[in-house]
Amino acid sequence: MKKTYIKFRCSIYEKKLLKKRAARAGISLSEYCRNSAFENLVIERLTPEQLAHYRMLVKYKNNFTSIRNMFKKRNPKLASEVADVAEQIRSHLYNFKK
Repeated sequence: MKKTYIKFRCSIYEKKLLKKRAARAGISLSEYCRNSAFENLVIERLTPEQLAHYRMLVKYKNNFTSIRNMFKKRNPKLASEVADVAEQIRSHLYNFKK
């Protein structure tokens, strides 16, 4: 249980920015400041719109992988191009996780 207070000065703009970032991360302002002070990684939560885009990219990646598997023997060039697209989508999905 935390009982001790630490005060620090900041501008009104900085305070609003800190509150906004804490809200995006889904944590309190105090917890956000503590995590930042101890250099802990503070990850912002995805908005519903971003989550929908993430799910859409996962679906597209799976679809392109399926298409590549269908054309693997019949048209190797098309299969490799489709594989490249699937790989690009996978790399974007990986960036989402950061």
